[in-house]
Amino acid sequence: MRRARKPTLAVTLPIPLASVLVIVLAGCQADESAGSAAPGDEARAHLRQIASEAPAEVAQGKRRFEQNCSVCHGPAADGTAQGPPLAHKIYEPNHHADAAFTLAVRLGVRSHHWRFGDMPALPHVTDDVVGEITAYVRWLQRQVGIQ
Repeated sequence: MRRARKPTLAVTLPIPLASVLVIVLAGCQADESAGSAAPGDEARAHLRQIASEAPAEVAQGKRRFEQNCSVCHGPAADGTAQGPPLAHKIYEPNHHADAAFTLAVRLGVRSHHWRFGDMPALPHVTDDVVGEITAYVRWLQRQVGIQ
């Protein structure tokens, strides 16, 4: 005699997306108490000066960042009381690939490096816009030696 199976909810992700998600989440096991998220006043001023001189090739990403991200992540990706700095070594490409930014915007992020709380999904921000923002953030990171 067969038992009836209970219905289950399954989420199916394309294999490349699921693989990236697994890699991103596996790499995100840093200690939440690791240092202060916000840079010091001198470093913040330096980062904001750099951001003010962003070249034309990242100008659109800078504008999109200011519109969609700066309230929490600071005007120069330097962090605020609401969110961590993205111009920080934790977000270097070897630890958080570009796809991690897209997934964070699409799905939101559970707090895991800092104690700011969870980041909500931002469904109004398209993948193309995230790509422009990511290019700007990567440019900022390179300016302060984050490769």
